[in-house]
Amino acid sequence: MAAARPLPRLDNDNRFFWTGGADGRLRLLQCQDCRTFVHPPRPVCRNCLSERVEPTEVAGTGVVDTFTVNHQKFHPAMEVPYVIARVAIDGAPGVILTTNIVGCPVDSVVIGDRVRARFEQHDDVWLPLFEKIAA
Repeated sequence: MAAARPLPRLDNDNRFFWTGGADGRLRLLQCQDCRTFVHPPRPVCRNCLSERVEPTEVAGTGVVDTFTVNHQKFHPAMEVPYVIARVAIDGAPGVILTTNIVGCPVDSVVIGDRVRARFEQHDDVWLPLFEKIAA
């Protein structure tokens, strides 16, 4: 199946993040020494410089921090309009994912919306997208 959007390049540092959706779980790197979450994935903790960083499952929920509605068709396979949002991840202080809000009209998204991860598979990649949690 051809990808409907550009896909990330998988490597040893990020593969767990981009393939974790296969089992429906959002995982982030967490330092095993100081417990800081490290995102984007990298082999060293940005806080204490420890190399003991490991994928850790997080709740997969969060809050829309800010967003924009994109009307420009930057990729021929992507339908417009769509929401590009920053989502502050619950239980992972300091981690904000840039993602898409899906499954709702673009004009229904507001800052502060509670959202949960859902994953969209393209080849070997499971993109973490977010949908609104019903109030």
